[in-house]
Amino acid sequence: MSRTVLAIDIGGTKLATAVVDQDGQIRAQRKVPIARESLAATVEQIRCEAAELAPSPSAAGVIVPGIYRARDGTAWAPNLWGDRYVDLKSALSEALPMPTRIDSDRAGYVLGEQWLGAARGASDVVFLAVGTGIGAGILSGGRLIRGAQDIAGAAGWFALQPDYKPAYRDCGCWEAEASGPALARRAGMASAEQVIEAARQGNEPARAAFAETVRYLAMGIANLISVLNPQKVILGGGLMQAGDLFLEPIRAAVPQWAQPYSARHVSIELSALGESAGLLGAARLALDS
Repeated sequence: MSRTVLAIDIGGTKLATAVVDQDGQIRAQRKVPIARESLAATVEQIRCEAAELAPSPSAAGVIVPGIYRARDGTAWAPNLWGDRYVDLKSALSEALPMPTRIDSDRAGYVLGEQWLGAARGASDVVFLAVGTGIGAGILSGGRLIRGAQDIAGAAGWFALQPDYKPAYRDCGCWEAEASGPALARRAGMASAEQVIEAARQGNEPARAAFAETVRYLAMGIANLISVLNPQKVILGGGLMQAGDLFLEPIRAAVPQWAQPYSARHVSIELSALGESAGLLGAARLALDS
């Protein structure tokens, strides 16, 4: 019989779980609003979801937003559990009675795309998640890049213009200028989705806001290409649900800013897995554990 594992994607607003087999087929899947009032509440929710969905998987893979420190099993996810590190590994070890591997959501996204998505077969890949925030999962020579404190990939902090703004203090320059909330703020609208719809209909303020956001996205992507020389840059996250609008303008603008040889040899593509990238990456972690 095909081996199955439990995949868990802890998000800022939702908890996604799935049973995935060794070929990457999702056998069962659930998504619920996440219990975020405390780590204990989240872990109890994970325990209940896992028991209902997958009574006896061989292993589990878990991805978490923010920072996960493998050396001590702690996680920093301020949108969930406050501005402090919590002992996620110990908490999950009591809730999941199976071998469990934990990593950042950035790692999950890039592993999922490398396994079954747009980066299949590639060893040097950047997965750029653009939504409420901006983060990058990085593979170099087939290895995940984590950094000395497991913070590598916090690309939202790229400094892309010299005039510092107070908005950069909490999330970084690139995120403040190119994320979904940045697009909405620039257009004076309630959400990025409204701006995108208005831009599709020819609204000039929306189109101008969209063009400025694309400019910042292209600059940051060019920096990633120049520093990392990847084979592929995969664009995912909530804002890239409108990838048909973003992809070609970004492809056109990146060569102006990036190292020329790297820019000529990189492929910039949309995620092939969409919302499933994280779950499949979590499953890959479990299968490799």
